[in-house]
Amino acid sequence: MKERLALGGLPIRAGVSPSCVSLPGGDWPTLTEFLVERFPAISRAVWLARMAGGEVMDEFGQPVTPERPYRGHMRLYYYRALPPETRIPFEEELLFQDEHLVAVDKPHFLPVTPSGHYLQETLLVRLKNRLGLDGLSPIHRIDRETAGVVLFSVQPQERAAYQDLFRQREVDKAYEAIAPWRADLTFPRISRSRIVEGQPFFRQAEVPGLPNSETHIKVLEVSEPLARYGLSPVTGKKHQLRVHMYALGLPIVNDRVYPPLDPTPDDDYRYPLQLLAQSIEFEDPFTGKRRQFSSKRQLELP
Repeated sequence: MKERLALGGLPIRAGVSPSCVSLPGGDWPTLTEFLVERFPAISRAVWLARMAGGEVMDEFGQPVTPERPYRGHMRLYYYRALPPETRIPFEEELLFQDEHLVAVDKPHFLPVTPSGHYLQETLLVRLKNRLGLDGLSPIHRIDRETAGVVLFSVQPQERAAYQDLFRQREVDKAYEAIAPWRADLTFPRISRSRIVEGQPFFRQAEVPGLPNSETHIKVLEVSEPLARYGLSPVTGKKHQLRVHMYALGLPIVNDRVYPPLDPTPDDDYRYPLQLLAQSIEFEDPFTGKRRQFSSKRQLELP
């Protein structure tokens, strides 16, 4: 397969596009000095090795050399390097593919996009390598711990139109969750609250103020002391479903963040979060067809 060039003239490598850094105005003597100061966790020797290998380029596709003078207000592109990743032992399932969309059934524990110490072991990079679609990009995201339906845009120029559907709340999303049963609560019900970034940063928190999140909750099945719930988010705040269930005294089974555990344990594959993005439905802005995709995974009550 012919290698396809990405930004800065660097090719997409093993499904991963080069990373980018914007250069501010400043008086660093060389680009090397800026990079060493900007990324203190990356040694000078590593940057010099990357430059020697032609793995640092400017936005015009010109290689960055160790002594090249600093120039602000442009972008540099480089490959992000991580230690070898341990394979996440669960597989995604392709639900649908055409010239516009890819729909995938994501397993628990697999991140959607590269972040932190996840790069190759992400749904996006796996799909790029599997399908040979370098321009593939996620239309929306679900938590790494959550399983279920995720949509990707095949054509980069079409992604914004699909994302507008989510922003304009023209997408019907249905989730399922296993959580404690409380006979004292009335269902169906609507949870509304203001959710903001908490402490530490990866935990969200409810605070007083104008609500910015809304979830419709119903009971699908009861098997005391647990129940299977249907969750329909109207908004898409980070961890919204997990926060709203926890606020009701119904923490989702195997959730290690709500309630907060300090420190939060490492992944234990025996205990996946019992939250599933079960289905998604919308009218395709390019074909006019009604799209509906459902997960083949199931949450089972004990």
